[in-house]
Amino acid sequence: MVVSEHPVAIQPSATLTDNQTAFFNKNGFLHIKNFVSRDTVQLFLQELQRIEANWLAEKVDKINGTPLKFGRDENGQTIVQRFAFASLFSPMLREFLQDERLQALTTLLQPYDGRINEIEKDGLVVNHYVRTPESNFSRMGWHTDSPRDLFLGHRIRPMLNVGLHLDDCPISNGGLRVLPGTHKQNTLMTLFRKRQFIDHRPDPREVGFDIEAGDLTIHNGSLWHRVEQSPKLGAESRRRVMYIPIITGEYQPKSASSKTPFYHRFAARIQN
Repeated sequence: MVVSEHPVAIQPSATLTDNQTAFFNKNGFLHIKNFVSRDTVQLFLQELQRIEANWLAEKVDKINGTPLKFGRDENGQTIVQRFAFASLFSPMLREFLQDERLQALTTLLQPYDGRINEIEKDGLVVNHYVRTPESNFSRMGWHTDSPRDLFLGHRIRPMLNVGLHLDDCPISNGGLRVLPGTHKQNTLMTLFRKRQFIDHRPDPREVGFDIEAGDLTIHNGSLWHRVEQSPKLGAESRRRVMYIPIITGEYQPKSASSKTPFYHRFAARIQN
């Protein structure tokens, strides 16, 4: 396994350099260090805890047709392990989505017009990975983000998956793994190179990341990637990531009357 290093890990700026864009086009991913401060990370975590407490108190289990994922933490407390449309419940998170540095990432999708999908697909998603006996979310198998377009009856559309990491996660503690360059494969390999979500096996070509809270990772939606399980248990295994998908194609907002897409029911059966 290869650990990411310079020039993958770059410092934040309002625009990407030509070298950064070229690296992304070749490899399908970028790692931006210190995208937000640790103080900002703490504010985001407090806001997510507030949203979570409200949802649990109100017994919310679905937002705009997207099911929430629940589990229990190291103290046996019920937690939300997958948030959806989180920014719709937080002015602070909604304001963050307007950050000009996030908006500038849409240039990575040129010649397509990209946009941040606050009320499309699953909106602003937050994954809370923690390894406990009653956790329902401690890892994620190899997959691409493309098949859900096919489940919705569309051709595969270019997109970015942008993750703001809210916990320190050295490569030794699991976390994101990617297969560089696989975003350029043909449709057959995009769909069937590995068993989507089922295959958790390490790949000798995969790249991992030494993550610090406040870092940003960006990958092409057609890039094969997975989330490795932490070897630790309880609080030491915790990794929280806020995902800002940047999409293309026809505008398709969701609402409270939206039906649950089939791919969510499918994923619930096979994800561990």
